[in-house]
Amino acid sequence: MKNILLACGSGIATSTVVHSKIATILDDKGYRGKYKITQCKVSEAPAKSANFDFLIATTMPPKGLECEFVSGVCFLTGVNTQASIDRIVELMEK
Repeated sequence: MKNILLACGSGIATSTVVHSKIATILDDKGYRGKYKITQCKVSEAPAKSANFDFLIATTMPPKGLECEFVSGVCFLTGVNTQASIDRIVELMEK
């Protein structure tokens, strides 16, 4: 079971949109039931990160992270999503 932290500025708006997209991608790739996504504010991410396998954020990577980082901006813009999808799949396989 992979614990994924998902962060945006407020922990509500954009992370909710990205949460849906990530869940669909992971489910389509056969990971249904093999992950849990927790949303938070990006300001909370460093303190929470030690308990997660990786962080997907719609912001720049916050300082002090204790887990891997994946940019989630592409899931909002629809531009260059494949690199982030590939990285997420790579982290799911670790």
